[in-house]
Amino acid sequence: VQLQASGGGLVQPGGSLRLSCASSGFTLGYAIGWFRQAPGKEREWVSSISTTDGLTYYADSVKGRFTISRDNAKNTVYLQMNALKAEDTAVYYCAAIVYNFNSNLAYLKDPTSYDFWGQGTQVTVSS
Repeated sequence: VQLQASGGGLVQPGGSLRLSCASSGFTLGYAIGWFRQAPGKEREWVSSISTTDGLTYYADSVKGRFTISRDNAKNTVYLQMNALKAEDTAVYYCAAIVYNFNSNLAYLKDPTSYDFWGQGTQVTVSS
């Protein structure tokens, strides 16, 4: 059971990146979430998607700029990030809820709700 996050890089403010989270060894589970952690800060929830009905959830800080989507046939979830800002700079992690699902937003925002984690991909927004 592995999650592989990819797609990070260096981008100028206002630019775009698309992150991918591919699963191997199992399906996407009930939900996939994206978190990020900047140096010296706690891990922050960014977005989640229910892999069964496609419902999406976003942190206020990224709403309107980021879009999460899924391709169940490819066992992959994407995070399209537009209008990037310097404060989006962080290591981005994807994680899967496989065993117990709850659509409550507080549950989805809690890192302890997730059963498996990817290794992280660095996103740097700088001119």
